[in-house]
Amino acid sequence: MLDLKGKVAVITGGAGGVGFALARALAGEGTRIAIADIDQAAIDASVNELKKSGCDVIGVKTDVTKQESVDELADAVFAKFGNVHLLFNNAGVGLGEAQRRIWTLPVKDWQWGFAVNVMGIVHGIRAFVPRMLEKGEDGTVINTSSANGGLFSLPTTPIYAATKAAVTSITEVLHYQFLMDKAKLKAAILFPGPNVVNTRILDSNRNRPAEFSDGSDNKPHTYKSMRELVEATGLKMQLTEPEDVASFAVESVKADRFWMLPDSSAHDAAIRGRAETIVGRNGLALPNMG
Repeated sequence: MLDLKGKVAVITGGAGGVGFALARALAGEGTRIAIADIDQAAIDASVNELKKSGCDVIGVKTDVTKQESVDELADAVFAKFGNVHLLFNNAGVGLGEAQRRIWTLPVKDWQWGFAVNVMGIVHGIRAFVPRMLEKGEDGTVINTSSANGGLFSLPTTPIYAATKAAVTSITEVLHYQFLMDKAKLKAAILFPGPNVVNTRILDSNRNRPAEFSDGSDNKPHTYKSMRELVEATGLKMQLTEPEDVASFAVESVKADRFWMLPDSSAHDAAIRGRAETIVGRNGLALPNMG
């Protein structure tokens, strides 16, 4: 999809972080944009900024954990723009789980992490893909995963890693099914990076619905910023800014890449090491990302 001018992009989690960086990058390509987010104030600020640049944009408050909310988003987007060519299932949350053991994590944390990071993508696929197929035009569904879980699992974030492993599997299957049906749609999977991305994901609790809190598990994160997390876990790397992720994602869309994975020798080594243990039927060692 070399020319993005006039195309329509939907971005969940689009009012901040990687999502809003994607919106700005796509606006620069002449893409029409629908920003979906759970934070109305952030939506308003993001839409206003994009409109000042001349972008044709709408904002729709959306709770990706609810199928009916994502269906309403699809209704609004198709009513406004008539079709969707790029669906970025990007909304995601981080949990206050760093350095905690799996057996100590509250069930509500698991439920919320999977409701947003996994079911949010499922809801997006269900709401948009049938209509996109009916239109019969070229399009791409881009799901945001993470190298952590999506390619190999770090031991410090069990819920997050598990959700991102699911995202990779869902996206691979979606890709195969599009091929089986000879559809004009494609699937792709975005791995933000190559380093830890400087977003507010550690502040996800600000948007945590009451239904996913039992009153005891909605605690602040162990770390207040991504830089603090990186320093505490001993990862010897610089932070990647959301704008760099967005530029790479747009370039990858134009190149029709399935694996939207930035170059990283550390990631390559971790992937190879994991693969070797699988084919060799060996035990796992702790991943070395330093």
